[in-house]
Amino acid sequence: LYLEFYIWALGGDADRVGEALIAAAKRGVKCKVLLDSLGSKDWFKSTWPARFRRSGIQVTEALPIQIGRFQFRRADLRLHRKIFVIDSRIVWTGSMNMVDPRTFKQDSGVGEWVDAMVRIEGPVATQFELTFSFDWSVDNPKITHFKDIVPKEDLAVGNVLAQEFSSGPVYRDDVLYQVMLSAIMDAREELTITTPYFGPDDGLIQALMAAAGRGVKVTLIVPKLNDSTLVAWSSRSYYSDLMSSGVNIAEFHGGLLHTKSLMIDGRAAIFGSVNFDQRSLRLNFEISLIVYNEPFCATLQKLINSYLAQSDLVDPKRWSKRARWRVLLENAAHLASPLL
Repeated sequence: LYLEFYIWALGGDADRVGEALIAAAKRGVKCKVLLDSLGSKDWFKSTWPARFRRSGIQVTEALPIQIGRFQFRRADLRLHRKIFVIDSRIVWTGSMNMVDPRTFKQDSGVGEWVDAMVRIEGPVATQFELTFSFDWSVDNPKITHFKDIVPKEDLAVGNVLAQEFSSGPVYRDDVLYQVMLSAIMDAREELTITTPYFGPDDGLIQALMAAAGRGVKVTLIVPKLNDSTLVAWSSRSYYSDLMSSGVNIAEFHGGLLHTKSLMIDGRAAIFGSVNFDQRSLRLNFEISLIVYNEPFCATLQKLINSYLAQSDLVDPKRWSKRARWRVLLENAAHLASPLL
């Protein structure tokens, strides 16, 4: 069992997973846990790391933040991936951290976090294990060289064309950006994006506006309430330009929509940990599953429809009449958008 997450929160079902992992280790299952130092800081300060290690579970703290070493290590580069590998055969990935939505950040006033994960089997599962092994080798000081992963020979091969796509600052820094931009430009009929944090640059905004201008039905689904007030105000600063070009904006009111997806024409989808903002596109270590399959997209569309059923479409006319102080706040927050 290999687990790689940005956040492992304390309490609720996350603790139940911890107990299950200890039980698995005691019955002889090889277990490794890789967590981001900042995102899981409370977990690392708890008794869980010691309990894991006593049970034989290997634990590694990714990208640790240490006082006095900021001049040598960038604290803004974070491990944002969500990967769960089971017996080198099954992988879960998506937007969900190791948290219980019933208890996670319930003091933020946004309701429960709404996430989605996908279960993967077949040869593509090996690609996710390869990414985990690479991350593990980089962040674990005991490993001096990287060993490649040899796929199991008896892995069943399905009929879905898919690929794992890992991104981060050790790769070409604009590769994820180019993939997103190409996907938007490739849309001919419909483009739907779900993201909790919306902070694109001018290039992506222009691509979305151009897609709507050439007749593509472009829909952006974001949470109505956000755990980051600054991000919420900054996101709204893009609304007017997008809606003036024909982009539909839906605000989800059923909690904090945390699912990250981009679907093109009902035939291809990008699904994973990537937010539609500069931090995910250029700074974080992210993971995505790219699927070229209409039945998968149809299933994703059902999920999207359930989000839309709990969303309010932003009316362009009413939006244009919002209070002047709101416009000023949005524009002020927009100045910080490249840093969010």
